[in-house]
Amino acid sequence: MAAEGLNLPGSSRLAQRTRGFTLLELAMTVAVVGLLSAVAVPSYTSYIERQKVLQAGRDLSQLAMSIERYRTLHFAVPLSLDDLGIDLPQDPWGRDYQFLNFNAPIPGINGRIRKDHNLHPLNTEFDLYSLGEDGRSSAPLTAAGSRDDVIWAQDGGFIGLASDY
Repeated sequence: MAAEGLNLPGSSRLAQRTRGFTLLELAMTVAVVGLLSAVAVPSYTSYIERQKVLQAGRDLSQLAMSIERYRTLHFAVPLSLDDLGIDLPQDPWGRDYQFLNFNAPIPGINGRIRKDHNLHPLNTEFDLYSLGEDGRSSAPLTAAGSRDDVIWAQDGGFIGLASDY
């Protein structure tokens, strides 16, 4: 005797219940996925930004070592990063690293030297930094456009976000 020939009590009700998900089950699933996404996405983007800052710090350290190598060979700080004769990396946000030799013959150079919250220069001979995520910067680190910059300060004693300096 075939199974479909049996007419068991409640079998048609059981078949109707196992066909798919109810609207309530689908709504609960969407709510759980939405909640997990609301927690995971900001955490992931924060992780990615921290990694970009770390990469910029590593790049700044490498560039500073190249500048010191140049100083050893030429007895002076280069006028620009192009003078180093190396393939210059771009920062993790796709922009060139910024460099300013304090002794370069540039009109108004004193106004371009980056300063801390006490308006003291960050370095003694040159500035080296990334413009950060927003691509904007100002000479004082307290300016809103400078807070996300990745800086090389205290002549290499500090490398990190301007907001942490």
